[in-house]
Amino acid sequence: MNADKQTVDKIISILNEEMVPAEGCTEPIAIAYVAAKARELLGKTPDKVKIYVSGNIIKNVKSVVVPNSGGMIGIEVSAAMGIVAGKVQKGLMVISQVNDADMVKVREFLNSCQIEVIHEKNDIKLYVRIELICKNENVIVEIKHLHTNITSIVKNGKEIINRPCSDADFNSPLTDRNILSIELIYNLAKTIDLELIKPLFKKVICMNTTIAEEGLRESYGVNIGSCIVKNIDLGVYGDDRRNRCASYAAAGSDARMSGCPLPVMTTSGSGNQGMTASLPIIKFCQLKEIGEEQMIRALFISHLSTIHIKTNVGRLSAYCGAMCASAGVSGALTFLIGGNFQAVASAIINTLGNISGVICDGAKASCAMKIATGVYAAFDSATLAHYHKVLHGGEGIVGSDVEETIMNIGELAKTGMQTTDEVILEIMTK
Repeated sequence: MNADKQTVDKIISILNEEMVPAEGCTEPIAIAYVAAKARELLGKTPDKVKIYVSGNIIKNVKSVVVPNSGGMIGIEVSAAMGIVAGKVQKGLMVISQVNDADMVKVREFLNSCQIEVIHEKNDIKLYVRIELICKNENVIVEIKHLHTNITSIVKNGKEIINRPCSDADFNSPLTDRNILSIELIYNLAKTIDLELIKPLFKKVICMNTTIAEEGLRESYGVNIGSCIVKNIDLGVYGDDRRNRCASYAAAGSDARMSGCPLPVMTTSGSGNQGMTASLPIIKFCQLKEIGEEQMIRALFISHLSTIHIKTNVGRLSAYCGAMCASAGVSGALTFLIGGNFQAVASAIINTLGNISGVICDGAKASCAMKIATGVYAAFDSATLAHYHKVLHGGEGIVGSDVEETIMNIGELAKTGMQTTDEVILEIMTK
């Protein structure tokens, strides 16, 4: 099946929206971005800062190290770095150029400025509003749904920007995702002009392998990535592709969650999802000596399937996003070993039916462990699909086909896990 040009153009647009470089966990970076924009508009250092954030932002900022901060964590630190030294034009790389001299000023600002953090209890999972006040002047900047999606700017009571978007639909500012299906993704992966996607995926390969190598080489977090390698060397784990791929993906997260300043290519607003969707496929192709063209086509399946699944789940959720990416990986692995569409769909069903109970309890060191778990599950699911084994529709949350299963996962995440999300946040903020 050859897709028409309009369809291909929409797919390229979706990829470019969802796959962007970022340094550090994207939730603290979103706070830094909003703060930097507010400081740019205020034109001076504020005396007082008010930070309104959704529960999921609190959850994902509480325990993760902010890059270039010298090991500091937290909402106040993220905002202060954006105010003092952020470069808003760099998007999700807003604090990538912060240096030690800047951090001296950041610490002085934290000690001298009155900063208040308020939990904004609304139904928007990704929400940040920051107000900067200096004497009789103030600026308020708001984002919704997406990490750099500015929906409102007000300066000294005058509305500068008002971009309404549906509070109930995080995709409302984006290209319509209804076009996506696993069958379309599979067919496009086989036929799309490689030159249309190669530049984007070359960035993925370059950035994400660099941070994975860093995670294997240095000490970050719990170092699950390098610990798997050590146990391979000791003979505790087998020296096989499954362990090597899990190690490689986890190592990238080890580094990133511990504040490593190397950028990654994100997927669906998350660096962990971007690394999960890419690193196992890259390592698998390296180990099997699969050429660049097939690697890129497999990465296309992995990332676009992740985007499709995550569109149903929501931008932030109690459902671990790395599991969405692991399902994409299982489909891509099946594609690489010669599986047809039905086998790819079966692999994704198997993964979603297996590990959809993994919760997101914020960004932190254990994300790397969850990624390793997801990659192991992806290999198991691809293996089952290779032998024509698939979980049956009607058993648990598994639907009659892959699309119904993905819809069920969305319902589980958005409706079923709403209370889970609230309880997680309550536990984390006691």
